Amino acid sequence: MLFVMFGLLPGSLLGGAAGLKFAGLFFGLPLEQGIISRAIVLASMLVGVVVSGIIIVTATSTTAWIVSKAINVSAQDKASEAA
Repeated sequence: MLFVMFGLLPGSLLGGAAGLKFAGLFFGLPLEQGIISRAIVLASMLVGVVVSGIIIVTATSTTAWIVSKAINVSAQDKASEAA
């Protein structure tokens, strides 16, 4: 659910906007209903979703690693105090 809210929707929105700008540079604005311009927009939307997925996976795994290190350090401190 987090990926849908913070990854899929914004990634496709920002990727689509970038695709429209990119296709507009090649074919001029407003875009015609050609297959190539639609393919450019689709590809950029997919890239936006993939990049946001990579960012979410990297951020959550890094956060989990930091939390586990903090728990490990606090457990070691308690073990050294007990000894």
